[in-house]
Amino acid sequence: MHQYLRRDDVMTGGSRPGLLAPDTTGLNFYRADPSLPDLLRIHLPDALFRHLQPHLHRLGELAGGYLDECARLADRHPPVLHQRDRFGRDVQWLEYHPAYRELERAAFGEFGIHAMSLRKGILGWPDKYPVVAKHAFTFLFNQAEFGLGCPINVTDGCAKLLASFGSQALKDKYLGGLTQTDMAKLTQGGQFMTEKEGGSDVGTLTTVAVLEGDHWRLHGEKWFCSNADAKVVMLLARPQGAEAGTRGVGLFLMPRFLDDGSQNHYRIVRLKDKLGTRSMASGEIKLEGAIAYAVGRLDRGFVQMAEMVNSSRLSNGVKSTALMRRAYHDAMTVATNRVVFGSRIVDLPLGRRQLMKIMLATEQALSMSFLTADALDRAEAGSQDAAALLRILTPTLKFRATRDARKVCGDALEMRGGIGYVEEFATARLLRDAHLGSIWEGTGNIVALDALKRAVGRHGAEAALAADLHARLDESGRVPTAWRDQLRGLVDRAIGFARTVAADPNNEAEARRATSLLYHVASAVSLAWEAGRIDEMRGDARRLLLSKLVVEHRLTPADPFRLEDRKTDDAIATLLLGDRVAGMAEVGELLGPK
Repeated sequence: MHQYLRRDDVMTGGSRPGLLAPDTTGLNFYRADPSLPDLLRIHLPDALFRHLQPHLHRLGELAGGYLDECARLADRHPPVLHQRDRFGRDVQWLEYHPAYRELERAAFGEFGIHAMSLRKGILGWPDKYPVVAKHAFTFLFNQAEFGLGCPINVTDGCAKLLASFGSQALKDKYLGGLTQTDMAKLTQGGQFMTEKEGGSDVGTLTTVAVLEGDHWRLHGEKWFCSNADAKVVMLLARPQGAEAGTRGVGLFLMPRFLDDGSQNHYRIVRLKDKLGTRSMASGEIKLEGAIAYAVGRLDRGFVQMAEMVNSSRLSNGVKSTALMRRAYHDAMTVATNRVVFGSRIVDLPLGRRQLMKIMLATEQALSMSFLTADALDRAEAGSQDAAALLRILTPTLKFRATRDARKVCGDALEMRGGIGYVEEFATARLLRDAHLGSIWEGTGNIVALDALKRAVGRHGAEAALAADLHARLDESGRVPTAWRDQLRGLVDRAIGFARTVAADPNNEAEARRATSLLYHVASAVSLAWEAGRIDEMRGDARRLLLSKLVVEHRLTPADPFRLEDRKTDDAIATLLLGDRVAGMAEVGELLGPK
């Protein structure tokens, strides 16, 4: 990559003991995360896993150093909208800091994250990558930079929509550029869907499409357009005369530049002054007869775009998990190196408890991210059961992981103390970025209703989830029988509660609680299933202790006046916060009564 930044501009504090506030600079985020390779070994063929290892090490090193510094600079120097070029022509263009361009070169150029599941040959692999593999790179990259995660994702999504629904002529013209890793040939994508009138209520959009020969002219406004200067945009509009609601909405491809090189007939009115993801340009767009092309059936536009939204929700969950993992790395770096009142923070009871809370939410989200990604891989391979499972896992992951990220990033900031609130360290940026996750691609209420009213109430997808979780427990022969039986009971109770909530409109206010219960039960089962697989591979069953903590702290009513068993809790914390492995026999002793 081009070295725009002087190497002595990069902080070199690392985790050296004695620093006032050590940070993660110099930490390899892949090598520091044993959970990630463990889960990849479970979900990927061995040959693919071994092929990915050096590339993941490379990205982990960059994310913990050079790219992290690029992300800090890009956040402090957001894009600037210029209305004219230097010759006085009315040609809009966005000016990006060189650090943002370096982030683009890494994501799109060196690693090709946007094209991994669409184009063969990325990073020397002869085939396309499964979604699980792609999101391992998403997870590592977004620990350094969250904002660019949106352009990566929508470029990927535009290519998928075009490949699935576009005409051959449109594919020939635009698909190659969307999947390029040569920066000179790359065409980044955008998704312009939100309008002032609608927000999540897409059926009320007012953008109109008027047919003109072999193309359409678009008139209207789009209110929140991320990657505002993208060269290819997917958006929704209502063909003139079409019926109201989502059934009358079509999907269109709109190029930024026309065939003669001139800008298409739409303007970036202004860029948003956002709380987080400040490195990435989000703008308001006014469509003034912009030329666009229909993609797929005009009466299926919303349904087609929903495929991109669902893929984005999975990516959103992975990116929120990345924020939590980065927050955990930061909190652990402080806790293991900072000495206060004569002790390291990690050795103090309240410090250990806070670290465990950060760890638990992070590991839950990691398990659920790869469970969902694996379901998508199997669904794309033709499994109808996996497609139904994906239908409920996607909104469930998006709902809970994005909300947990806000709390986890706040707790990590607090672990650093007052200077965690100062923008020179990453924690303030992590917290600002984390608030986007629970809004992007649907707020918490919208996504919870999607999980309960649609996935459960309309599609009966909870049956697929119940079957999958019971099958995983059946496969977990290394896990103590009593614990598997307890988890089976919780699965049935969570599924039953979700069905009760979905069956009666008067229970709609319980949709969030029901979705959270599904998430916690699914993560407890997944953690136990993973523990059995990892214990078989390398004699480490510690993820089973995380399953126990999910049940105790997320699914069991708490007595606020009861003192907890500190001896057991301390033993669990020692195993989970340290580096020592623990096999099934040792872990089984800490699960509680047999």
